[in-house]
Amino acid sequence: MGIDFGAQLTEWSQYAGTWGYVAIFVLMAVESSFIPFPSEVVMIPAGFLAARGELTLGHPWGDFSIAIIVGLLGSLVGAYVNYYLALWLGEPFIRRYGKYFFIKPPVLDRAQEIFRQYGAPATFVCRLLPVIRQLISLPAGLAKMPLGKFTFFTGAGAGIWTIILTAVGFCLGRSTTDMSYSELIPCGKQMIMQHYWLILAGLAIFLIGYFALSHFVMNGTKAPEKDRNA
Repeated sequence: MGIDFGAQLTEWSQYAGTWGYVAIFVLMAVESSFIPFPSEVVMIPAGFLAARGELTLGHPWGDFSIAIIVGLLGSLVGAYVNYYLALWLGEPFIRRYGKYFFIKPPVLDRAQEIFRQYGAPATFVCRLLPVIRQLISLPAGLAKMPLGKFTFFTGAGAGIWTIILTAVGFCLGRSTTDMSYSELIPCGKQMIMQHYWLILAGLAIFLIGYFALSHFVMNGTKAPEKDRNA
């Protein structure tokens, strides 16, 4: 990306006691918008600091829970920014001026292709994938996806990802007493990659459950109509 965010944010923990939740919300909103900012450098340290009692409340499990909620809210706000920009400005504007906001045409093309192929569930799955994570909200806005459905799928995906990152940081904070910020992020990423199959399995279970429930609901609504016509 050309920017060493790890180096830029190495010292943010010294402000965590006072500005912890505010920093998490703002940075996750930025990460979830069109600015290429990795959520790993926010939520992994948040979980790490929560485990050591160095976040706002000073209570490990309380800080852990609130950090997840605040991180999720920040992610939703950032996703809404992309959604409404696409909805209001339209595709010609985004394609013409998107390059000034880190929106590269090939990535936008890929996001649109995925959304056209998989529809609403793509906004859930892509929240757990790098690069495309932020931009999947754009084709959703361009397609005028219903806001309620967009919020549900985006919130589900962003929530799972936020929980994973915060939990990784929390585990590292519980298991080690001395780890620098520069060591924390690579170690956390390595843990995630080693267990990525669990994330994929969770995705599969969620999608199977969603489609099964949708099928059940649709069939349930059609049955009375047939009875009335009989």
